[in-house]
Amino acid sequence: MARILVIRFSALGDVAMTVPVIHSLATQYPQHEIIILSRGMMQPLFQRLPSNVRFINADLSGKHKGIRGLNRLYNELKAMRFDYVADLHNVLRSRYLRYRFLLSGVSVAAICKGRLGKKQLIRRRHKVLVMQKTSFQRYADVFSALVCPVRLDFTSIYGAGKGDFSQIASVVQPKGTDKWIGIAPFAKHRGKIYPIELQEQVVAHFAANPTVKVFLFGGGKEEQEVFDRWTKKYPSVTSLIGKLNLSTELNLMSHLDVMLSMDSANMHLASLVGIPVVSVWGATHPYAGFMGWKQQPDHTVQLDLSCRPCSVYGQKPCFRGDYACLMQITPRQVIEKIERIIS
Repeated sequence: MARILVIRFSALGDVAMTVPVIHSLATQYPQHEIIILSRGMMQPLFQRLPSNVRFINADLSGKHKGIRGLNRLYNELKAMRFDYVADLHNVLRSRYLRYRFLLSGVSVAAICKGRLGKKQLIRRRHKVLVMQKTSFQRYADVFSALVCPVRLDFTSIYGAGKGDFSQIASVVQPKGTDKWIGIAPFAKHRGKIYPIELQEQVVAHFAANPTVKVFLFGGGKEEQEVFDRWTKKYPSVTSLIGKLNLSTELNLMSHLDVMLSMDSANMHLASLVGIPVVSVWGATHPYAGFMGWKQQPDHTVQLDLSCRPCSVYGQKPCFRGDYACLMQITPRQVIEKIERIIS
């Protein structure tokens, strides 16, 4: 039996991508104890994993803030006597903890992020359009190098089933024969967001169908304003802002027929519950290795432009200034992808 510390602090989508790997590891090696170290808000992602998986909150804004806080966190972790440390983040904080463990004689390994291949993928000229290793495989490689190989055989956090509907019955009515579509229209960076006025045309199309129910996923003031406007114009559309926490949001997602998402965390959350995702890609590209778990390439919506991809994470401003990679996607292209799945 070995005790393995797994470090991944952020972001939500990246932490969600660890779940298929850790679930696979835990089921294939039940004799090992796996401890996830992450921010407390991430805990619901791991609640339905095997019993040999535990979660520890890294309070990086409180008692574990700064170098003094990291030293406190290290001392708390050291008392747990880990055999291995898997750094799936490889940033300053995780490196500091990793090196402290290394100096104390613990075996450590860290993710290789493949920066060179990604840089060649997004450079302006002479792009090398080659599929990079997925984050799932990069995470699995850490465990293979550290302690044991992992066969990635995860399906869903609910196995072959769905979430317990009674936990969300106060928010939604029973599904019946309707088709349920989730729409997550936002992302962290503009280079990932399909224009809201075009997305509204997608919403309006499905809101007009009495056999379809549309749920809006998101959070924040800007998103609240957009969702309020849409739900007022389209009464059959339901905004979930403020109605669910991460755990119950995953539950509801498991009952969807399809999710429409940007290259964002909601793509990964829906993937964890085995739901097909129609994903819209602008400045970023699936070749960077961030496609949702077991999502199909033909469910993506993207344009073949010589300038894309121009960014790994979507944060770079469009050097053309027109965001053609998103503006030139028609609502009909998105609608047809969704209809192909729900039909």
